[in-house]
Amino acid sequence: MAVAWIGNRETLVERAAAHAAALLGSSRCPVFSLDTDIHGTRAAIALAERVGAAYDHADGAAVAREAALFTDKGAMTVAPGETRRRADVVVIVGELPKIHHQFIGELAETVPDLSAPLSGRNQREIFVVGSNETTAPRLSNGRTATLLSCGGASLGATLAALRAQWRGRQTSQPVSNFGDFAKALEAAHFPVFLFSGDATEGLALEMLQGLITDLNRKSRASGLHLPASENGWGSALASTWMTGFPLRTGFARGFPEFDPWRYDVARMIAAGEADLHLTISSSIVQPQKKRNRMALIALAKTQQPVAGAAVTIAIGEAGVDHQAVVYSSRSGSLRSVDARAASELPSAATVIRLVASHVSAETALPC
Repeated sequence: MAVAWIGNRETLVERAAAHAAALLGSSRCPVFSLDTDIHGTRAAIALAERVGAAYDHADGAAVAREAALFTDKGAMTVAPGETRRRADVVVIVGELPKIHHQFIGELAETVPDLSAPLSGRNQREIFVVGSNETTAPRLSNGRTATLLSCGGASLGATLAALRAQWRGRQTSQPVSNFGDFAKALEAAHFPVFLFSGDATEGLALEMLQGLITDLNRKSRASGLHLPASENGWGSALASTWMTGFPLRTGFARGFPEFDPWRYDVARMIAAGEADLHLTISSSIVQPQKKRNRMALIALAKTQQPVAGAAVTIAIGEAGVDHQAVVYSSRSGSLRSVDARAASELPSAATVIRLVASHVSAETALPC
């Protein structure tokens, strides 16, 4: 099976890696898009440092909103395990990614063993905050989440109204079912708000943290961060421990600089600032719109060259084709996963290290 191409021509992986290294060496403004496991992220960041590249997640906007909450505002959060065992009231904020729906279903089916004896409840109270069009995950036994809404108002506006009503202030439009919500909170021992940056704007995330802060003036409450992308959040954590900064960091001046606007890779490509794009993903790469003759190097799980790519190298999917370390939203930490269907496809980290070996003879990239 072919695993490497230069343009549309099949070649050896070593030659493709050498050609990719030559393109990186001649680039004045390379950018990387990451959607890979922890080892792949570490190798990519080390390569970015060598060639002066900026890097971001493939779906950078959602991950950037989540990172901004912690870097700019701060957040009061709890681990998923604590949510399972303590949360007697669960509030879903906006629409969550489908990868988290099974977890929400489990919360609906179970009773918190550390707070149920105190509250005497035989099930959790579940609410969802959003507009009238918000789709809540399906719950077991025909249950439905109670909607907290201000009609067609945005999520941020609804959270602001919810916060104002909780403080006893006037609002232009009351939140539906607020009485049930207030009653549940008064009786709750540990309410938890589930949130994600996937479809939630930054100001809404900040307003949510303000509501949680207000609740903690008299009782206990917290939030559970369910990331828009597990790979993306894992990469953000890896970037932070390697450079001190999350994603959207660049090495243009030889040292790490964090700037969520300047190093927004999608923006840099659209504005014609980047002259080379290295994308790392187990899915098929969709070429982004560009304003110049930008070179594309694609590391993807594919059986044919990516359209428009100067170099394509096939890689395996983490946890499927090879063992990996990934971020798990079910545990709120990193975990090791075995290969479900091991293949001979190389990992992203292996290919990146091969490319780096042709770029510089300095110290090896992290293992």
